[in-house]
Amino acid sequence: MLVFLDFEASSLEKQSYPIEVGWVREDGSGESLLIKPAPGWTDWDPGAEAIHHITREELVDKGVEATEACERVLQLWDGNRVFASAPSWDGHWLSMLLRAAGHPRHLVRLEATDLAFAEAAASRGLGPDEAQAVIEAARAEAASQPVAHRAQEDARREWQIWRKVLGEA
Repeated sequence: MLVFLDFEASSLEKQSYPIEVGWVREDGSGESLLIKPAPGWTDWDPGAEAIHHITREELVDKGVEATEACERVLQLWDGNRVFASAPSWDGHWLSMLLRAAGHPRHLVRLEATDLAFAEAAASRGLGPDEAQAVIEAARAEAASQPVAHRAQEDARREWQIWRKVLGEA
């Protein structure tokens, strides 16, 4: 099964850390978790907070421990392929989460959603030019909608693009 995953973070700096993780499975089911800052996670950008509207106090009060979030996220790789729209950034935050839970930072890897889209187009027998056009059209339609900047909603956006490329939406 395919899983589309997204993180929200404390900032876009090197020392940033994950504050929310959300995912949507191939069947459309999904969930999200707020993540309590682990010891040493002190970076905070008020500009990022203004975008995702998650306060540090909310994380402390309502977030799950990083170890619990990590274990839930690791379950996603159990027989599944996990995709992210920004695997470099999302991989950084996944790595931070893994290390906070005592795991090696490269225990699991994210795949780029571009690959899921290309595979979906190929499954329909589309040639390269037609596939590119279908993918671009699905992305353009998604881009016409406001971005939530919340993990599960942003993962659902990628899932919806994938479904459109499949010809199912």
